[in-house]
Amino acid sequence: MLLHSNRIGEGPPFIILHGFLGMGDNWKTLAKQFSTLGFQVHLVDQRNHGRSFHDSEFNYEVLAQDLKAYCSHHNLENIVLLGHSMGGKTAMLFAALYPELVSKLIVADIAPRFYPVHHDAILEGLSSLDFRTLTSRKEAEVQLSKYVQDVGTRQFLLKNIYRVSSEILGLRINLETLKTHVSEVGEALPSALNFQKDSLFLRGDKSEYISVQDETLIKHQFPAAVIKTISNAGHWLHAENPAEFFHNVRTFIT
Repeated sequence: MLLHSNRIGEGPPFIILHGFLGMGDNWKTLAKQFSTLGFQVHLVDQRNHGRSFHDSEFNYEVLAQDLKAYCSHHNLENIVLLGHSMGGKTAMLFAALYPELVSKLIVADIAPRFYPVHHDAILEGLSSLDFRTLTSRKEAEVQLSKYVQDVGTRQFLLKNIYRVSSEILGLRINLETLKTHVSEVGEALPSALNFQKDSLFLRGDKSEYISVQDETLIKHQFPAAVIKTISNAGHWLHAENPAEFFHNVRTFIT
């Protein structure tokens, strides 16, 4: 089964991997900017997300294999690979397994270490959405607000809602599988993981996902890594300060 993608522009391949409960379309605005630098940007939906296939198996090993199959199908090599959060871990593992395919690696606000599960309220809120009675995105937001107080997070989650038909709404994500395997999202990557090529790690100055202590681990597994901090940004640094995010990526890849 092949991952779904939206491709923008022409040129060498630039693949972007979204985070948990996201989709490639979350990155469309930045992808258009990256395409102006002479890249073909591939906005990929990882399995059980967006318009990609649903499957009961979900861990970083299969996510990396999905990306390998995608690259083989499209004959992609010398890839600039960018991943955010969960997508960042997929990108790190893929780059270490297939370094011959990756020219540069960009990881947004995640380290290769273990993270405890912290999506309980979000998953409970999404599970509470009863599409037998909900008829609009607004109604879904009202229901979701009982579990998720942050407006920005709710808007991000609501992008997963789509019209199954003119009268019925549904979720694009495979919610049951993601709930079952949510612990996999926080799993540490193998300690032997190593990628020698140029790598850029970006963190938000208001985020705790990449700590000072994590820098040692990152430098050990990614010896050529440069770690930069995006100002006025939390975990969704690419959305909260897109101008500075784009500037740092552009400088790195050009």
